[in-house]
Amino acid sequence: MQPMDILWLFLIFSALQPALRLRLLEYQRAMKMAKLQRDRGSKVILLVHRQETMRLLGFPLMRYIDIHDSEEVLRAIRLAAPDQPVDIVLHTPGGLVLAALQIARAVEAHRGKVTVFVPHHAMSGGTLIALAADEIVMCEHSVLGPIDPQIGELPAASILRAVAQKPVAEIEDQTLILADVSRKALDQVTRAAEALLARHMDRDAAKALAEKLASGTWTHDYPIGAEEAKAMGLPVSLDMPQDILDLMTLYPQPVRQQRGVEYLPDVPGPARKPKA
Repeated sequence: MQPMDILWLFLIFSALQPALRLRLLEYQRAMKMAKLQRDRGSKVILLVHRQETMRLLGFPLMRYIDIHDSEEVLRAIRLAAPDQPVDIVLHTPGGLVLAALQIARAVEAHRGKVTVFVPHHAMSGGTLIALAADEIVMCEHSVLGPIDPQIGELPAASILRAVAQKPVAEIEDQTLILADVSRKALDQVTRAAEALLARHMDRDAAKALAEKLASGTWTHDYPIGAEEAKAMGLPVSLDMPQDILDLMTLYPQPVRQQRGVEYLPDVPGPARKPKA
């Protein structure tokens, strides 16, 4: 074989390698999902968002809950038998309220038990979906988050507080419009969360918790851990199956030019002598 032929083969293999790696990951995920479904007798749905490998002007594109996701999740839930358990693996920074609420209401309406697994984080719209589940399974350090609506890049609750501190005559029309939209968004999300939470607690407790989660009590990225979520009255369990954690390793983050975290896998080593 000529050196030029070897070079061409190398270039072709290099070009095909990302596609082959992706196909292998998809196959491994399908096998892991099939095992989960067999073991648990459930319909397994994955809603996992990572940065996209495609880049725009050198910056990775972020994924979030959108209308396409809600269409796919609703279709998957409809494919389950009415009384079949549904397991949803959630790993997301959040997204559109419309899409998240569509999924949450479909989860609430399903007759079979719905379990949401949060191996790392399910923030904002992800938390809204989790509120609709019969059980939320978390790890010791995985987190949920507040569901306060954002208007553009601004928290709706903060817009209303800012407007309340000035006379109306000193506020620009555009700010007043933002405040009107913020008031409606807060009311809509609070009422939606209250309806979802009323399945797990009495109406007064559901209303109080919905207002706490939606009204800007914390910053939007505040992490609500498993113990805090339990204390709020949410149906949280720490019984995370190892298969779910293994499944998350099949969603690798796109490789950066320089890795920020590195470690060695566990390898057998010499036994340590016990301390005196």
